Amino acid sequence: MRLVSLLPSATEIVYALGLGDELVGVTFECEVPAAHRADVTVVVGGRDTRGMSPGEIDAYVRERLAAGADLYTLHAGALAELDPDLILTQDLCRVCALPSGRVADAVDHLGAPADVLSLDPYTLDDVLGTIRAVGAAARVPERAEALVDGLRARLAAIGAAVVGRPRRRVAVVEWVDPPFGAGHWIPDLVDVAGGTPVATHPGARSTPTTWADLRAADPEVVLVAPCGFHLDGAADQAAEVAGQFPGAEVWALDADALIVRAGPRLVDGAEAIAAILHPDAVPPLSPTAARRVS
Repeated sequence: MRLVSLLPSATEIVYALGLGDELVGVTFECEVPAAHRADVTVVVGGRDTRGMSPGEIDAYVRERLAAGADLYTLHAGALAELDPDLILTQDLCRVCALPSGRVADAVDHLGAPADVLSLDPYTLDDVLGTIRAVGAAARVPERAEALVDGLRARLAAIGAAVVGRPRRRVAVVEWVDPPFGAGHWIPDLVDVAGGTPVATHPGARSTPTTWADLRAADPEVVLVAPCGFHLDGAADQAAEVAGQFPGAEVWALDADALIVRAGPRLVDGAEAIAAILHPDAVPPLSPTAARRVS
């Protein structure tokens, strides 16, 4: 089967299912192992935002969306040449990837026979369901079941380790300019890790807020995990906003690796948050996962 992934989390699911050799197309943001890079084609491009501040990125996104323009460019000719059997996309967030309707229209226009599967999870359980959906569509349902069983076992182990322990109030900041309180599956991760999520939107889209409203939620721990950034970038931003929370622990998280991409590594995120909240109850925190800034 020839697979094309149009969002990074789907690419991670493909590799976790052992289907890397069948992946022929990805986006410019997908992380592809060095051994496979020569064998995949980038079929979706977009603006390189490295060097832009969070405020500049936010302004660019708002301007494009207000104009009805896409943030990503589908290279339809390259997609057609790949002759895919299955295309993985999403409708969850226009900031994260092309909406599935655009992809389906392109497939119809090109006369390609590919199936288009849209992955749109809002909760942690939904994310595990998307893994099953990809496994079924890619004809490896037994691999998906085994992967999900393993992930659920790890989540259960976290829950068992932190059960009965004091639950600190945790705010997760998904963006800093303007500040966004976390939504979707992120409150689930905090809950699994033995914290009480505050100023969040469980199972719903994250929304802009104010620093005053975030402080009013009285968090004891603030996790700064800006979408699109790894640990160093998150740490720089966390250091800049730490003064907003003088009474709280402020941590930076590798957002892309741990909590914003709806794939198997969310369980790594739950383990990292548990290590921050309950360091004496779970395995130690990896220094590449998170960093305390105050």
